[in-house]
Amino acid sequence: MTQLKKNIGLASAITIVIGSVIGSGIFMKPATMAQQLGSPLLLTAVWLVAGLISIFGAMIYAELGAMMPETGGQYVYTRAMYGEFTAFLYGWSTVAVINTAAVASIAFVCAEYAGYFIHLPRFPPGTEQSLKLHIPFVADIFPLQNFGVKILAIAIIAGITLVNYLSTRSGNRIQFVATILKVLALAALIGGILFSGKGNTRNFITDSPSFHLKGWALFAAFMAAVTGAFASYDGWSNVNMVAGEIKDPKKNISKSLLIGMTACILIYTLINLAYLYVLPVEKMATSPLVAADAMEKVLGTAGAAVIAGLIVISAFGATNINLLANARIVFAMGETKNFFTWAGKVQPRFRTPGNAIIVMGVWSSLFVLSGSFDILADMYIFMSWVFYGLTAAGIFVLRRRMPDAERPYKVTGYPVIPLIFILFTLFYVGVTLFSDISNYTSGKAPVINSVFGLALTAVGAPLYWYFRRQKG
Repeated sequence: MTQLKKNIGLASAITIVIGSVIGSGIFMKPATMAQQLGSPLLLTAVWLVAGLISIFGAMIYAELGAMMPETGGQYVYTRAMYGEFTAFLYGWSTVAVINTAAVASIAFVCAEYAGYFIHLPRFPPGTEQSLKLHIPFVADIFPLQNFGVKILAIAIIAGITLVNYLSTRSGNRIQFVATILKVLALAALIGGILFSGKGNTRNFITDSPSFHLKGWALFAAFMAAVTGAFASYDGWSNVNMVAGEIKDPKKNISKSLLIGMTACILIYTLINLAYLYVLPVEKMATSPLVAADAMEKVLGTAGAAVIAGLIVISAFGATNINLLANARIVFAMGETKNFFTWAGKVQPRFRTPGNAIIVMGVWSSLFVLSGSFDILADMYIFMSWVFYGLTAAGIFVLRRRMPDAERPYKVTGYPVIPLIFILFTLFYVGVTLFSDISNYTSGKAPVINSVFGLALTAVGAPLYWYFRRQKG
């Protein structure tokens, strides 16, 4: 049987972790978080706490990845933990919405900010509204809206799909270069702001004049901000998806996860401090694009161009790695005959999961045309954490069921660290469900995003029985 090439070394695996995590969230999320808290010390603590919890998750995945270094990552783990049905539901949810929506959303952000440098035409408002697709209880879709941005986003996905179809090594090189450029640009942004002399270190400790949170209200606001930070830290599990193509995976998966996530925590904390240095927390709370406002304090109007370029680089790299890594889930499902078998075929000439990559590229492009990115983003983040918690709980199942299995890396602090991660996940899922239902019943949202994500995942149940019959 043709095998996928092992082209990914430790350095490349680390860039997969960093490139997957650092997308566009760090340029936008801090404003909302500052509004929720109003305290710079608490804001900094949020990034550290969310990073620590994410490190706990990465440690769990490091044990699983070293134990089962197979292409498909989380799909492989849930299959070993809970059986074919749960694994299929996870795989189906990634194809239906989680990973394809992620690729579509990030590619759209990349194209949108590329419009700062190139003209992207769009139709007149009347033409944009002339074609409407209504999906009951979900959204109204206007395919012609922001058409120039959508076409560029689809072109980005198509180009990345082609490169990864032809060569995993080339796709990985794109990721490596994009991540290095991203980290260097972020380092320049952090250093340029902190050493500009145009800020005030008192901003690190001075609360907003309106800050008055205490007791339960303070805890609720802190946890709401933590969930926002979780979204910015999401993506660290992508390296597990390509485990079968990593050189010496029993060592390099755990190393790449721990080194990569430590680097992300350091970068995020320093960026937060850079923002605070030039923007008091009350001004950060009202900033629509906090990174651009911070750079404007240092470089004037040229700061907006710097941030736009940085977001383009960051989003392009994140689009590439999300497609590269998550196509491996489609591949693993096809290979185990829990999906269309042609999706699990290795491309004989290039030795890539070519058909699976095409599935990801085409479905992601259709999501781009939908334009419903807020709904898609909320659904894929929520469903990602549902399965993060399920996988974390499964580590207890495997420790009991397979006590003698080789584990080159074991979670430090077991069972406490997995339990902390599971509790935080349960809290996040519960708060999100409560918030979505409240927003829907009060008329603030047209759909319960999290519930719709769960319903879309449940649609996979009859498909599972169909593929089971096909399997014989």
